[in-house]
Amino acid sequence: MLDFKNRVIMLDGGMGTMLQKAGVPMGKIPEALNVTHAEAVIDIHRQYIEAGSDIIYANTFSANRYKLGHSAYSVETLVTAGIKNAKRAVEDSGKYVKVALDVGPIGELMEPNGNLKFEDAYDMFKEMMTVGERAGADLIVIETSTDLLEMKAAVLAAKENTSLPVFSTMAFEKSGRTFTGVTVEAAALTLTGLGVDAIGINCSLGPDDIYPLAKRLVEWTPLPVIIKANAGLPNLNSGGYDISGEQFAQQMDKFMDLGVSIIGGCCGTTPEYIREMKKMLEQREAEGRKPEGSSYRKRAAVCSSTQVVPIDGVRIIGERINPTGKKLFKEALLNHNIGYILSQGISQVEAGAHILDVNVGLPKIDEAGLMVEVIKELQGVVDVPLQIDSSNAEVIERALRIYNGKPIVNSVNGETAVLEKILPLVKKYGAAVVGLTLDENGIPLLAEERYAVAERIVKKAESYGIPKEDVYIDCLTLTASAQQKEVVETLKAMQLVKERLGVKTVLGVSNISFGLPKREQVNVAFLTLALAHGLDLPIINPNVASMVAAIDSFNVLYNQDAGSKYYVEKYSKIAEAEKNVSASSTQKKPENTKSLEYAVLNGIREYASDATRELLNTKDPMEIVNEILIPALDKVGTDFESGKLFLPQLIQSATTAQEAFDVLKTFMAEHKENETVSKGKIIIATVKGDIHDIGKNIVKVVMENYGYEMIDLGKDVPASKVVSEIKRTGAKLVGLSALMTTTVVNMEETIRAIHEAGCDCKIWVGGAVLTEDYAKQIGADYYAKDAKQSVDIAKKVFS
Repeated sequence: MLDFKNRVIMLDGGMGTMLQKAGVPMGKIPEALNVTHAEAVIDIHRQYIEAGSDIIYANTFSANRYKLGHSAYSVETLVTAGIKNAKRAVEDSGKYVKVALDVGPIGELMEPNGNLKFEDAYDMFKEMMTVGERAGADLIVIETSTDLLEMKAAVLAAKENTSLPVFSTMAFEKSGRTFTGVTVEAAALTLTGLGVDAIGINCSLGPDDIYPLAKRLVEWTPLPVIIKANAGLPNLNSGGYDISGEQFAQQMDKFMDLGVSIIGGCCGTTPEYIREMKKMLEQREAEGRKPEGSSYRKRAAVCSSTQVVPIDGVRIIGERINPTGKKLFKEALLNHNIGYILSQGISQVEAGAHILDVNVGLPKIDEAGLMVEVIKELQGVVDVPLQIDSSNAEVIERALRIYNGKPIVNSVNGETAVLEKILPLVKKYGAAVVGLTLDENGIPLLAEERYAVAERIVKKAESYGIPKEDVYIDCLTLTASAQQKEVVETLKAMQLVKERLGVKTVLGVSNISFGLPKREQVNVAFLTLALAHGLDLPIINPNVASMVAAIDSFNVLYNQDAGSKYYVEKYSKIAEAEKNVSASSTQKKPENTKSLEYAVLNGIREYASDATRELLNTKDPMEIVNEILIPALDKVGTDFESGKLFLPQLIQSATTAQEAFDVLKTFMAEHKENETVSKGKIIIATVKGDIHDIGKNIVKVVMENYGYEMIDLGKDVPASKVVSEIKRTGAKLVGLSALMTTTVVNMEETIRAIHEAGCDCKIWVGGAVLTEDYAKQIGADYYAKDAKQSVDIAKKVFS
């Protein structure tokens, strides 16, 4: 493989840009050109090799089973031809250049936000990758991904079915998040843990906009970092981009100082850009300019796809998703009441939990299947990391496989058989792990003995390649009523572990008080002592205010809460609220977690239908729509726009509202009411020549759940079909989507056709390459950057 350590590796530039310049017919599937216009594709590869590329990407980006659909070409045919064309260009050049199988997103949203199952995504990636390896690819590049779970499916498909090196790059927006809300840090933690060979950022932005994101990335991964930026923004009027090759190289220069070691270009870049970057590198070498030292530092941290939790202070693990000692939770598991489980997770996060422990183990249930289901559903409604809590290796692996981010595994212990069964899974999936200080002989009574077990666990983990930053030691809370003398041994052991091993510690606090009166009092006292002895991760019920208050007070007293800022802000508000409650008033009742508003705001689909039926006893359907559903969806939309919520939560809330709308529609049909739930008919389509429809599908889901009747014409829709559907349905609003610069012209033609046909409707447009100014130029009435803005447009049109 190429040498990353001693020189910068040069990738190629945009393939689509060059195909357009070559004047070949793009069609719906650019990868078909590997067969129909092979010489044009080979020539593009040659140009990049001559410009200085060390690695070229085969023209295979969209050659997956989903994208090809009913195409005349198979994955086998197009991937094989793509690799062979690139290999031919390398052979012709006589240079040492590697060929990458280029793997893009499948084109469908993953569950629970869409219909694509993890296993199906995995199979589609596996098919591409095994064909690519057989055809002679030297490495696999998984690029332009916005969904971390889809990227994980691709990485696992590559590592489990091929022997090729794997590069992974994701496409971020200026906010530092992808389309689905993934952060740079979460991507770095997760993909580094999965063992890819290099990690980076491509597409979406130009070099200057990517630079601050790259600074964050290099701080969170020790791997070689890839930057493959766009040539700025597309200029839809000229058909080009706004950054020249020379400007691009100038902007890429500063990435070298960060230690970025693999560079290239994405949309809009050409061989000229590669040549200019080669000159830039030669100039740096001539001037003797070397990169600064790496800014990466090891740290303990876990994450979901949208939130990283560094373990650099006290972090609360919520204990309530666990059947031990919880009658209602056991009943929920046995009755498959997912809504109750989700509400437990939501309430703990609202109360301050940073991580949620998830344990669904009960006799006579399918623990593995239920664990997978609960994790998928939980990750759709909360954004905190999860702790997978099971003693069953199969349950742990199935959960790790579909977990979106970097979780904690709870747990291993000092038994050799347990370590050898669980630690390889922790390593493979890049998780953190809890180590319990017990072994074949049980729980040692003395602190030094427990420390010895902890030391053995840490060393064994390191032998598997698991860094000690990812090992959290649990010195085990014994029950004070039965083993009073040993309580202090737990505290001593924890202090020894912190001082000698330098690892993070975890403890289930409430075990201490079993069998004692006024348990909360004992729990608070023990928690405070444990924190003073080095506890990092208390497993508690965060809904118990005194427990959380003990942590908040500890952070003040131990100078973890600088200037007592957090404490003052939180407890000043609490004190003010308590003062405003009159002495005669009753305590505020907890929020009804089964209300329709709660269900929609939190995305709990299981509650929506029953809550709607209950409301129909006292309200008419349109009251429910206008007074509850729409205001709740508006609040979710506002939180989405402000960055409080992300795409997964937006979609979960929208699909929850759909459950309510379905009940209302059925009720009104049965009662033969003339009034309709539909607020108006809307046609939506991806224009001719464009097969990308993720954005359109998201808009459809959200708008359906505001009560609009959505007529989805699909993708690659000719203008004539749009016009005929407007006339047939009488729709007053039409939405057109295009992702590629090459298909925006078809959007303009569709708008012209609608106007020439005299259709009485408004038109709004959206897509990654569009801007509001360009939307006006091509005759659209409105431009929307996302689903929320699309809803706002519909409200204007139908008001």
